[in-house]
Amino acid sequence: MARTETPICEFGKPCPDFTLPGVDGKDWTRDECRGPNGLLVIFMCNHCPYVKAVLDRIIRDAKELQKFGIGCVAISANDAEKYPDDSFEKMQQLAQEKKFPFPYLYDESQEVAKAFDAVCTPDFFGYNAHLELQYRGRIDESGKEPAADARRDLFEAMKKVAITGNGPQDQIASMGCSIKWKEQEPEASQAG
Repeated sequence: MARTETPICEFGKPCPDFTLPGVDGKDWTRDECRGPNGLLVIFMCNHCPYVKAVLDRIIRDAKELQKFGIGCVAISANDAEKYPDDSFEKMQQLAQEKKFPFPYLYDESQEVAKAFDAVCTPDFFGYNAHLELQYRGRIDESGKEPAADARRDLFEAMKKVAITGNGPQDQIASMGCSIKWKEQEPEASQAG
C-alpha cells in the first residue's frame, strides 16, 4: 500500500456540493451534513490500515465536535470491484458495528472525491460555517499507534474553526493509502 500525504491546506477554498447515498439508505447532501459552525469531510474506506488504526479516534473526535456545532460526514470513493472490503454492503456493516455518529456515504463515480482533490485515506477537510476550507491535516501526532497524551491536531483545529471561523496556520499533513481510483476507459480514437 503506497503511503500518500495530503497537500497543504488551501485556506478559503469553497466546499464542493454533493449528494451521495448513505449506508442508512438515505441520500445525503452537503448541507444536510454540515453543522451551524462548520463541516468536517473525511475521505476514508474500510480496508485501509491507516484508517483502521485511527477509526476509533475519528469517531471520538466527530462526537466531541458535534458539541461545538461541527457536522461530520465520511465518504468512501474506493473502487469496490478491485477492493471488495470497500463495497457498500461492507460499509454498512462497519458503520453499524462501530455505531458511526455521522453519515457514511459512497462515491461510486468518484466524482465527489475528484471535486475535493482527495488523495488518500484518511483525508480530512475541515470547513468553517461559510464552508471555506480551514483545515487539511492529520488527526493527531501519535500516528498509527494511539498515544494517550498525543496532541489532537484535528480536534483542536476544528474546535478553533467552530469558535473563530479560522483554522491554525501550521498544519501537518495527514498520511494514508492512496484512493483506489478506477481505471479510466480508453477514449475511442476517431478515424479521420
